[in-house]
Amino acid sequence: MILSRRRFGQAAAAGLLTAPRIGRAAEPITIGMIVPMTGAGAEPGKLSVNGASLALAEVNKDGVLDRPLRIVMEDDQTSNPGTVLAFSRLAGHAEIAAFIGPVRSTQVKAIAPDVLRTGKPMMFGGSDPSLTQAGNPWLFRCRPHDGYSAKVMAEYGSKDLGGRKWAVIHTTDTFGTNGSKALKDELEARGTSPVLVEGFTNGMTDFSAVILALRQSGADLLVTYFSLDPDLAIFARQLRELGVHVTWLGSAAIANTSARKLAGSALHGTYGVADFAAEANPVSRSLAARYETAFTQQPDQNAAWVYDAIHLLARAIRDTGGMEPERVRAALLAIRGHAGAEGEYNFDPNGDGLHGYNVVRNDAGTLVFVRRVEFPSA
Repeated sequence: MILSRRRFGQAAAAGLLTAPRIGRAAEPITIGMIVPMTGAGAEPGKLSVNGASLALAEVNKDGVLDRPLRIVMEDDQTSNPGTVLAFSRLAGHAEIAAFIGPVRSTQVKAIAPDVLRTGKPMMFGGSDPSLTQAGNPWLFRCRPHDGYSAKVMAEYGSKDLGGRKWAVIHTTDTFGTNGSKALKDELEARGTSPVLVEGFTNGMTDFSAVILALRQSGADLLVTYFSLDPDLAIFARQLRELGVHVTWLGSAAIANTSARKLAGSALHGTYGVADFAAEANPVSRSLAARYETAFTQQPDQNAAWVYDAIHLLARAIRDTGGMEPERVRAALLAIRGHAGAEGEYNFDPNGDGLHGYNVVRNDAGTLVFVRRVEFPSA
């Protein structure tokens, strides 16, 4: 079951989504989940809740150690202060065995010290590489980090898209700053430098100055790092309105369901380096089919990584035979060859489970899977 302190769309009507129980007397195993229910991330947040509900239904067919799994959710309000408050509320419940944290790197960074003090595993979706390199043993990433996306962007952008003059436009939050730096470093290692690197703050509504700088740069390939789907949609529409039609290769948000819905035809013909693609593997195909049947829309990475996180936690608890945090942590680190919707999980000592990205193309509103690029794990 999923428990929420607030109403959250159809999936959490009256604050409760039920799943089959495993025996009448079995006490549930509780997972705490931080998710945006309000703010700019609320729409993608619904996909995360939907992905969680599908995973719970599957896990609870057999249960975990003969007990049902349940999730208690808190709203992060799509903000750092809201995330800190949400985690503090969850961490105050001793019965919570582990956490599912934010998808945004800046929010993961905001609560990382509290996660360290709490001493329980947290699965998260932020893709800033530094998050798992700061010595916090309780962080487990369920998406590939941006060091890998930078490599795929540089390779695909230069060889397949023929990019010679690169423009990099990025949000100035943790994700965008470090993602753009990783790409810049990767390009320089290949003997080139971007002709433009331009930052913007989350929540901007007028990108005309950024687009003017892009036009004046003479770039033949645009690469973007957006954290918020509404921002990306505004940028895309303004880019087309101002008559700029440069080849565009975006980070994962460009493939998000809500971003594509908001931007419409302004994203047609674009490319993305995305961690989730429906046709990438058998598990992603299965999730996409079941998600569309249940919720009449396409899933994206917001649904996929949470779906995988729940299955991974269930596997680790089963493998260790209990919920003692250090043993669950060790079981997560030992996972090899776990087939997930985001790819095959092989956790390295830092807590990174995935080591590759998918290239996708927006073909008149349909995401077409181009190929998977995988790298050796550390």
